[in-house]
Amino acid sequence: MKLRTLSQLSLAIVAALSTSVNAEEAKTTAKQDAFEKIEVTARKRTESLFESPTAITSIGANLIDKANMSNLEDIGKYVPNLNITRYGVGNAAHASVFIRGIGLQDHIITTDPGVGVYLDGVYLGRQMGSNLSLPNVERVEVLRGPQGTLYGRNTLGGAVNVITKQPGDEGIVTTSAKLGSRGRIAGDVYFNNSLNDELSMSASASYKTRDGVGEAVNLANPEKEIGEEEEFSGRVALKWQANSDLAFTFALDGVDNESGQSPYTIELTDPLDANDVFNGDFPLLTQDLIPSDPDDLGTTVAGIESTSYSGWGTSFSADWAINDTYTTKFISSYRTSEYEGGLDDDASPLNLSEFPEEGGADQYSFEIQLNATFDNMDFVSGLYFFNEDGFTRSGPFVFSPFNTPNGLLNDGVTESFGGYGDFEINQETNSYAAYFNASYDLTDDLTVGGGLRYSKDEKDANAIFPSFPTRKYVSADFDAVTWDVNASYQLSNNMNVYGQIQKGYQTGGFPPRPFGGPDQFVSFDETKAINYEMGLKGQVHENVSMMLAVFVTDYTDLALPFSDPTAGGGFVTIVENAGQSKAQGIELETTVAITDDFTIRSAVGYLDSEITEVAEGVQGIGKGDSPALTPRWTVMVAPSYFMDLESGATLAFNANYSYRSEMQGQSVYNQSETIDSRELVGFNISYTNPYGDMEVTLYGENVLNEVYDVGRLQQSGFVGVMRSNDRSEFGLKFKKDFEL
Repeated sequence: MKLRTLSQLSLAIVAALSTSVNAEEAKTTAKQDAFEKIEVTARKRTESLFESPTAITSIGANLIDKANMSNLEDIGKYVPNLNITRYGVGNAAHASVFIRGIGLQDHIITTDPGVGVYLDGVYLGRQMGSNLSLPNVERVEVLRGPQGTLYGRNTLGGAVNVITKQPGDEGIVTTSAKLGSRGRIAGDVYFNNSLNDELSMSASASYKTRDGVGEAVNLANPEKEIGEEEEFSGRVALKWQANSDLAFTFALDGVDNESGQSPYTIELTDPLDANDVFNGDFPLLTQDLIPSDPDDLGTTVAGIESTSYSGWGTSFSADWAINDTYTTKFISSYRTSEYEGGLDDDASPLNLSEFPEEGGADQYSFEIQLNATFDNMDFVSGLYFFNEDGFTRSGPFVFSPFNTPNGLLNDGVTESFGGYGDFEINQETNSYAAYFNASYDLTDDLTVGGGLRYSKDEKDANAIFPSFPTRKYVSADFDAVTWDVNASYQLSNNMNVYGQIQKGYQTGGFPPRPFGGPDQFVSFDETKAINYEMGLKGQVHENVSMMLAVFVTDYTDLALPFSDPTAGGGFVTIVENAGQSKAQGIELETTVAITDDFTIRSAVGYLDSEITEVAEGVQGIGKGDSPALTPRWTVMVAPSYFMDLESGATLAFNANYSYRSEMQGQSVYNQSETIDSRELVGFNISYTNPYGDMEVTLYGENVLNEVYDVGRLQQSGFVGVMRSNDRSEFGLKFKKDFEL
């Protein structure tokens, strides 16, 4: 019979030991660290990573540190068929998460992501703010494929669950500092300890800053450099163990980010006809107006060179072990956030296409679970409610010839169709769900399982654009029944084989930029998917572990955005249920211990994804096109080598390599929107003292200074190019643990 209750996994080497003898006994080799049994809670139950019948990658605190991962965007470089990028108004807090070809790069309040991001089980409804920093994190779990049963809405591609360290897990204070090139300064303080027999506490505070990579060359006193970073964040959690069966946990976190706009430039494409009045002043855009350094910005709009994001959230949970069989859990949360940003789309001194923007959202949620563990089965069940109320506003914006400063074109004489423009979209969402998921051991080796979930979404939105005679109010309801069935079999050689079929659901909604008039502000339908998957996991040999997944996913009524700057009086983004799409691929993750002190981790993903059927009347998107921001190949290699010194200290050498192949900026093939492949290389060389409580690290990130595109969007006579900001960086990190 399989073990259903597993002990808590320690993911860090024992620190702050009193003698070098004890430190030597507690040391871990690279092989031991790589093959330590990993437990995950992705399916809302604690289980072995190798026995879970789904494709999961778990990245622990040690790997996050050794691979120089500082935020969620970095996680996307090391997981197969995961791509995390950003375009949203140039704001560094934005994260567009794509798994197996499903995701969304937009951020307007009426859009919903295709991959759910969770913080300790609490859903983060907005992509703006999802690029979380990663201090005080125990692990990040990435679930690939539709997660319609346990996670529900907006997990069509998968889910990312960020899990923080729990109060009382350690008796420690950790301080760390980082100094590097490009003006990098960062510092963290982390505390975790029991205050008394019943009360424990954890707290962390972090600060990081880095110089920019470019300048707003036409502004006299720019607020920020292009690509500049500055962020404060913190988190505190209290846990009260009322008795052996009942515990309450309260957490509060906050972030304040004041950064420069992400590097952005343009590349001129086909010239426009100057005699066509609807081209406005765009034919005036010439190469000599664009800064020669593509990291510089040529805007004359003060303030658009800087971005900001701030937010805070609270959560409260209660865990009650009713008896030896049944447990119940209650989770509630409240989060609020706001941001400012914007883009000068033409990146020049001309007033052609300039959209400053601000937005915000408040959300709260409640979830109650009833779970049970029997001798040969377990189940999780729950009721869920989520509310979000948010807005997006832009103005005064410019889009020639419809809205221009003082109603005049750039010559200061010729009249346009109107003065500065403004738009506003508001939306409130109520979401309800009920779910049940169970696993049953038919034999000691064979387990079957399945689940069912009902989800209902109610959306009320309103919008006003220059092309609207009055504010338009719309409402729409969406619902779906999603399910999954799975079976897993434990082979005699410590390998596990599984198969599963999952149905996923992404809610429908309203288009984000209906500049063409109120007739464009209509709802699109929900998207549904069925995923067929088989996998093989386990330790192939005492020195080799692997996780293999092969999948085929069919999507119906796939909602794809298509941006068209010629479809109305602004940069119109149309969202349509394009028809059907298919994704098929393979994912392989391995860990190989060459010796006790030398291991190599690797991950390879292959994805063949394309639109297989296009509904009649759909604009822009064609049969055979690939979904946006979906590389065919994703590769990661991370070797690690440990060396014990005669003094009892340890040297650790870690390197990492990440590759993403060519992909498209939109879900339609345009040569101008093709994003080239990229390769990133980094390293860590760490010295740990004989007592295991102090570490000094020489690090290098993107050591070859690969500058690559993260987004490309065709516009009127040019393509907008959002460039990478993770440039080469070298420096030192220092960490000191104090045992309490």
